[in-house]
Amino acid sequence: MPFVLEPRDEFMHENTGEPHFNESMYFNFFDPGQRLGGFLRIGNRPNEQLAETTVCLYAPGGEVLFDFKRAEIADDERFEAGGLRFEVETPLEQLRVCYAGDACRLADPLQMSDPRQAFRSNPRVPLRADLAIQALAPAFGGERRGAPRGAHEAEFARGHYEQHHRASGVLELDGQRIAFDGFGLRDHSWGPRSWQSPLHYRWLTANFGPAFGFAATWIANRDGGEVRGGFLHRGRTLTRIDCVEIETEFTGEQRVHDRLRVRLGCADGETLEVEGRVLSLIPLRNRRDGGRTRISEGMTRWTCGGRTGYGLSEYLDQLS
Repeated sequence: MPFVLEPRDEFMHENTGEPHFNESMYFNFFDPGQRLGGFLRIGNRPNEQLAETTVCLYAPGGEVLFDFKRAEIADDERFEAGGLRFEVETPLEQLRVCYAGDACRLADPLQMSDPRQAFRSNPRVPLRADLAIQALAPAFGGERRGAPRGAHEAEFARGHYEQHHRASGVLELDGQRIAFDGFGLRDHSWGPRSWQSPLHYRWLTANFGPAFGFAATWIANRDGGEVRGGFLHRGRTLTRIDCVEIETEFTGEQRVHDRLRVRLGCADGETLEVEGRVLSLIPLRNRRDGGRTRISEGMTRWTCGGRTGYGLSEYLDQLS
């Protein structure tokens, strides 16, 4: 059954009652001229009466400004928590994302493998963001309404879509005001969410200016099954990616990903060869019900067919 996506899906969805029901919206954005980028996320968990909020900015010198909160919420009526606010202005076309607060400034982002120590030993600095989000292409994905849920959907997302966009506006980092103009990818998902559900996954997003970009996913499930796929956009045209192959070089004591060689097989028969180099990486941690999950977030420079772009490579691994 094909995915269904409607303009109303930009807004909030029915809370279906699972203890770990989640509705989240996420934006990443990268300014190629300044080599400045980051991502913002709100994940509402109304049945736990909290929202997970994440703020992450990669500074050109290698520092990362990071904040994570479990902010109290009463319901799933809006994306506003922990100093973050996401607003839909025109569904599937225009949004605005804002943050007002502070963040931990990490000279060595790998310290975040021990969050308590990292937050304790690094300074906090003021941080503000006000970005206009403009779609570059149609959204990809949606929800298979009326279809039986697969094992992955039952634990990780019932509905999910992604979209490439342009982000422009202002960032203020520790009093320094920076005009921002870049490209990124956003997503919106709803349904049960357990970070411990997959065995591992790799999620790659890339932007090569306003007219070309891709998003690719490789999920390994605990039952031995796999999901590999994604899409690329050329202007307003989307092409489905059916095959994703990734070779990874890991580095350092923590064995985080560093260099990637990627082959993407498209539904129209085209094959893309892509290379990635991680410029800055922060390892994030999630613990629940005895499980310990690492989500490594790498700002990545991509090359493909003589073009250079920027985006994110996100690697989820179960450590216990």
